[in-house]
Amino acid sequence: MAEPRTAERRTDGAQAAGGTGADVHVFPLRVYYEDTDAGGVVYHANYLRFAERARSEMLRAAGVTNVELMAREGLAFTIRRCEVDFLKPARLDDVLEVHTRVLALKGARVEAEQVVRRDGDDLARLKLEIACIDRAGRPARLPAVLTGALAAAPQAG
Repeated sequence: MAEPRTAERRTDGAQAAGGTGADVHVFPLRVYYEDTDAGGVVYHANYLRFAERARSEMLRAAGVTNVELMAREGLAFTIRRCEVDFLKPARLDDVLEVHTRVLALKGARVEAEQVVRRDGDDLARLKLEIACIDRAGRPARLPAVLTGALAAAPQAG
């Protein structure tokens, strides 16, 4: 399977806060047996796992890792809010793509959207509010290194 693609043109001309909206971070993955129920359909909670992997890889592509963020800044991310629309099922052995876009960077929050796709068809859409927290679990302002990396990171669609 190919490596994650980190710059792909959007065709809808949408704009993203903190970025051009013209680029997309795409994380490819394959559906394995462990991801499915007895009928070979992806279990609903696994879409959250796929989305988490895609966000981590988007950060990595921007030059920041979760491990470094905790070690150097004492900061981590937690999901404050997540809305998921399940549109079509993914099945065993499907090749999927998770498209991630940062919508806004606000103080201690990142607003993002993610779309899980198969062959260009949307299977699930996620809207997320991600909080940046310190070691004590309190909200913490996004550090400049992170806001710079996220603003420069490819914006998905």
